[in-house]
Amino acid sequence: MKKLVLAFITFSSFVAVAQNAPLRNQVSVAANKIEQKMIAWRRDFHEHPELGNQEIRTADIIAKHLQALGMEVKTGVAHTGVVAILLGGKPGPVVALRADMDGLPVIERTPVSFASKVKVQYNGKESGVMHACGHDTHMAMLMAVAEILSGMKKDLKGTVKFIFQPAEEGVPRGEEGGAEMMVKEGVMENPKVDAIFGLHINSQTEVGKIMYRPGGFYASVNDLKIIVKGRSAHGAYPWSSIDPIVASAQIINNLQSIISRNLHVTENAGVVTIGAINGGNRNNIIPEQVEMLGTIRALNDADEKMLIERVIQVATKTAESAGATAEVMIPYSVHYPLTFNDVALTEKMLRSLQQSAGEENVRITSPHAGAEDFSFYQQKAPGLFFNLGGMPKGGDSKTAPSHHTPDFLIDESGLKLGAVTLANLTIDYMEMSQQKTKKK
Repeated sequence: MKKLVLAFITFSSFVAVAQNAPLRNQVSVAANKIEQKMIAWRRDFHEHPELGNQEIRTADIIAKHLQALGMEVKTGVAHTGVVAILLGGKPGPVVALRADMDGLPVIERTPVSFASKVKVQYNGKESGVMHACGHDTHMAMLMAVAEILSGMKKDLKGTVKFIFQPAEEGVPRGEEGGAEMMVKEGVMENPKVDAIFGLHINSQTEVGKIMYRPGGFYASVNDLKIIVKGRSAHGAYPWSSIDPIVASAQIINNLQSIISRNLHVTENAGVVTIGAINGGNRNNIIPEQVEMLGTIRALNDADEKMLIERVIQVATKTAESAGATAEVMIPYSVHYPLTFNDVALTEKMLRSLQQSAGEENVRITSPHAGAEDFSFYQQKAPGLFFNLGGMPKGGDSKTAPSHHTPDFLIDESGLKLGAVTLANLTIDYMEMSQQKTKKK
C-alpha cells in the first residue's frame, strides 16, 4: 500500500510540474534578468555582515526591497526579522520560504574585493564578522525569488510568506532569537503556513547540484557546559589537592566511549565533542575548578535523549571517582531539534527539484551532523530543506574551505539555480494543491 501511495504521489507530481511549464519558463527568464542584481545584493551583505539579533542594516535593506514590491511587510520580528506576504491572484495554499540573515564572529581571509573588514567585541575580545556560512547568499536568493514571484502574482494560486530570519547561528546565553522565537511570535500563523521550503548553500558541493534527504537530514544539537570543581593546591604538592584538571581529562576521555559503546552505529550516527576547556592561570597552581564547553548531535529523538543522559552520567560519576564534583548543563544555551524533511512532501516535490536542476544533478545525500533551526518551522508545518552547490565546477570537496572558517568561499554562479528552485517549488506546490482540491 505504501508503495502505491508513493507511486500516486510521484505521478501526481509529474502531472502538476508538467502543467506548470509556462510559469517555470517565466521564472527562468526572470531569474536571468535579476541574476546580476542578486549577486550585487549578496556582495553588499557579505561586505557588511552583522551578528545574530544585530542585523539592523541587513533587515532595513530587505524590508525596503519587499515594500517596493508592494508586499505587506512586518519588521522587528524576533528582534530584527522581516516577514512579508505576497497574495497571489488566485486562491490556494500558503507557502513559506525562509532565509537566515546573521554572520559569524570570524576574521575573513578570502581574496575577494568585497571581503568583510567589520570588527566587533565578542565574548570580551575583538573579533571580525564574516558571512562564513553563506547566509548572505540565502538572503540574496530569497530577495530575488520575491521579485520574480511578485512579477507573476496574478498567476499564483495561493499566498507566499517570505521569512528573513535573524540569529540562526544562535544567541548568547540568556537571550532569545532565531527560528524558535519567530515561531513563538506567530510567523507560521496568520495566515497559517501549509508547507515551508528552505535551502543551505554548500561550499563543498559542486555548483549546479542539489542534495536532499527524506526524513532526518540535519542533526539535533544541544550545547553543554561542564563545571568540574575540586580543591586548589600548590603544584608541588598535588596530594593536597583534588585536581579538577586531571578529573576533566578523564571525563573527556570517557565521554568518547559514549558514541563507540552506547550508540547503535549501524543505524545512526552521533557526536559528542568538547570544544573548549579552561582552568588555571599558572604553571605551579592546581586550580579549584575547570570549565568545559561542548556539543551533542543526534539523528533521532531517542538517541538525543540517550546521549544527554549518558553525558551527564559519565561526567558526574567520573568526577566523583576522582573526589571532585561535576555540574552539567544541557542544553547550556542552544537546542535545535532534528531537521526532518517530511517524507511525503519530499517525494511530492522531487520532480520539481529535478526539473529545476536537471535529474542528473539532484541526489540523495547522507545525514549531516551540522544543525539547522529550520527544524522549528518543520514542527509547525511539513517542510523540505535541501543543500545547494556552491563549489566551483571541478573543485575538490576534500580541499574546498568548509563552513565557519576564515577561507569559506562561494561560487556565485550557483545563486540563480537556488532562486529558480525556490520559485519552482512554490508554484509547483500550489498547482499540486489545486489538483488535490479538484479530486476531492
